[in-house]
Amino acid sequence: MAASPTTQSGLDLSWLDLYDDPATATPGKKGLTLKEINLGRYADKARGAGDMTYRLRGSVPRPGAQRFGTNYQSKADVWAENCIMLYEEATQRQWSSARDIPWDTLEALPDEIERAMCQLCTMLTEVEFIAGDVPGQWLPFVSAQDFEAGLFLMSQIMDEARHTDVFRKRALVNGGGLLAQGAGLGLRTLLEARDFTEMSVLMHVQAEGFVQSMFRMGELIGQTDADKRIFRMSAQDESRHLAFGVMHLKYVLDTEPERREEIHHYLDKAEGDAAGGGSGDVTFPPVFESLCLLLGGGSNKFDEGVQKFLVLRKRQINEYVHRLAVAGMPDRKDRLGPLMAQFVDQDAQV
Repeated sequence: MAASPTTQSGLDLSWLDLYDDPATATPGKKGLTLKEINLGRYADKARGAGDMTYRLRGSVPRPGAQRFGTNYQSKADVWAENCIMLYEEATQRQWSSARDIPWDTLEALPDEIERAMCQLCTMLTEVEFIAGDVPGQWLPFVSAQDFEAGLFLMSQIMDEARHTDVFRKRALVNGGGLLAQGAGLGLRTLLEARDFTEMSVLMHVQAEGFVQSMFRMGELIGQTDADKRIFRMSAQDESRHLAFGVMHLKYVLDTEPERREEIHHYLDKAEGDAAGGGSGDVTFPPVFESLCLLLGGGSNKFDEGVQKFLVLRKRQINEYVHRLAVAGMPDRKDRLGPLMAQFVDQDAQV
């Protein structure tokens, strides 16, 4: 119901009459989430034209509002249909590296095993720090019309901060320390992305997908209950980032199919860089060797560790191909470079 402003000397209460459709949201089973307030003219389906003034979707435009700089004007540039759900999940499944990891269960490990874990944690600390830095660079370009995508990216930054934190703690807590730095071309490719979709495909779908496949083998890689818990909790977070990337790519291909070859071009470059050796690549010698030591159980079982590493690498590549197929790019399987293509299960249904 519209208000009838009482005008007193010097007061202009005309804003009280800006609308006649008051919103009433009803909490659901999980409380009052973004899903419940995604209604009427406030819903993402009601998104209008792009706006450079940071006007939130559903609010009334103000004549002469100041621009805040360039941002993406098209919904397809940043949107994923699952970003509302993923943001809510992120807020409800936060965990603390200080309290939720059973650090008191750590025990002394053979020196080579502890150092191998520390080398892996050195790589992961670096990778996760960059994984938090990258989405932060794109937040200013997300339109307030698509604020849920921005909220998801903010939740990802918090996740990656926690991962940076927990892997650094693991490297320093049990008699080891940070070891060899890497400088992978794949990580540089993420920082040099010139478009949001390029960034998301390379980081969410490819890079974080490779890391997620490794985390899911944490029961084999981890040597203690604390190690295994770190991998499980981190994998839980990475699943959200992957899901956003896959659904963003799907939304782009569904609404802007002419961009397909452009995205193939991004992947052509990134797949070459990811296979070129660097801290974010499991074929980088210190990372490869540390994984083989951990998977095999020591240098005396290195060959056994290599065989398990090859299983990991095959899983990484095949899960990557599957994610691209789900997003609408089943043809990517036939365009992989030889270093990745050799691991593809040609009989697998994608």
